[in-house]
Amino acid sequence: GPGTGDDRSGAELAQVLSALGGYRVYARRWVFLLVLSLLSCSNATLWLSFAPIADTVAKHFSLSLEQINWLSLVYFVVSIPFGMAAIWVLDSVGLRSATVLGAWLNFLGSVLRALPCMDLSIQTPFSFLLAGQSLCALAQTLFVFSPAKLAALWFPEHQRATANMIATMSNPLGVLLANVLSPALVKEEGDIPWMVSEESNRLQVRIRINLQLGAYVIPAGIACLLATACLWENVPPTPPSAAAASSTSEKFLDGLKLLVRNKAYLILALCFGAGIGIFSSFSALLEQILCVKGYSNRWELGWVPGGQEGRAVGSGCCGPRPGREGENQTGSCSSGPVQVWGVGVCPAALPSVSLRLLQVSQLPGQTIWLAIICSLFGLFGLSLAPIAMELAVECSFPVGEGAATGLLFVL
Repeated sequence: GPGTGDDRSGAELAQVLSALGGYRVYARRWVFLLVLSLLSCSNATLWLSFAPIADTVAKHFSLSLEQINWLSLVYFVVSIPFGMAAIWVLDSVGLRSATVLGAWLNFLGSVLRALPCMDLSIQTPFSFLLAGQSLCALAQTLFVFSPAKLAALWFPEHQRATANMIATMSNPLGVLLANVLSPALVKEEGDIPWMVSEESNRLQVRIRINLQLGAYVIPAGIACLLATACLWENVPPTPPSAAAASSTSEKFLDGLKLLVRNKAYLILALCFGAGIGIFSSFSALLEQILCVKGYSNRWELGWVPGGQEGRAVGSGCCGPRPGREGENQTGSCSSGPVQVWGVGVCPAALPSVSLRLLQVSQLPGQTIWLAIICSLFGLFGLSLAPIAMELAVECSFPVGEGAATGLLFVL
C-alpha cells in the first residue's frame, strides 16, 4: 500500500510465497543463531586474550614476544590446512554436528590453556597455552565458516541477511571483550595470578584466578553446554524457503574446482581475504607496535575496541539489506549487496595507509588520530563481512555455503 517501503514489501511478499509453497520456519532457528553467536564470541575472546598484554606475559614467563605472538598466530596457521577440513565437515557432516564438535574443541582448549593457572608445578606453561590455543583455533574454523550456511538452511530469504549479520558480528564483539578484559584483569606484571606466591596474597590470588578463568573458560563452557543440549538437527524438518528447498551442494572437490574457475568469486575472495589478514594482524600486534612508542596497555582500550565498534556499526547498517525478493538469481550477485560492497571497500584502504603514515611521522601523541583511524577501519572494512558472505554464496551457486564462505577466510 502507499507509504510502504520496497524492503518491507519484499519481506511481506516472501512470507506470502512461503505460505503458498508450504514452507515453514521454526522458532528454534533463533536458538541455533544464539548458540552459534555465543560460540563465535567466546572463541574470539580466547584468540586475543594474550595480545593486549603480550609484553607483560612475556616478561613474567621469561618468553620472547615471538612466542607470545604464536598464541595468536596459531589461529591463522591452523586455519589454512584445517580450514579445508572444516569446509568438508560443514557441507558433508552437517551444521549441527560441526557446531557441537567446535563447541567441545573450544571448551577443551580453554580449559587446557588455563591449567597453568591452577597448577604451579607446571614447568612448561607455554606448551599448555599453545596446545589450548591450537584446539580453539580448530574450533574457530567451524564457527567462522557457519553463518551463511545457518542463514541459508534455517531462515527465510527476507531474514537471511539479518541472521548472517548477527552471527558475523559476534566475532568482533569477542575481540572487543578480549581487548577490554585482559588489560583490566592484568594491569601490571604482579597481577598475573599464577605468578603471585606470597602467603599474604593467597586470597587475592584466588580471586584473580577465578576472574581470569571465569572471563574466558565459563562462557566457553556455557556455550558448549547449550550447543550439546539445545541443537538437535542439522536442517529443519521442512525448508524455510524455495532457495533452501532447492539447495544442492556440489561435492567437496567438485565445489572447489568450480570456485577456482569463478572469476567473480576469486576477485571477492582476494579482496575480502586481504582485508581479513590486515585487520587480524592489526588486532594481534597493535599492542607491541604502540608500546615501543610510549603507549601503555591501558591506552589500547580506546583503539582496538574502537575498530570493533566501528565494525559493529557498519555491520548493522550494511548487513540487513538484502536484495529485493525475486532479485537474487542463482550464480549471480544481487545489485544491492554489490553496491554496498563497492561503497565500503574503497574507503577501507584509507585508514590502513593513514596508520602507516602516522608510524613513519613519529607515532607518539597521536591518540585522537589513532582512535579515528581504527574506527574508520572497522566501519568501512570488516563491517562488509556479512555482505561478502552473502555475495560469495550467490555468485558461487551451486557450491555449498560452507565452501563458498570458508575459502574467503582461508585466503
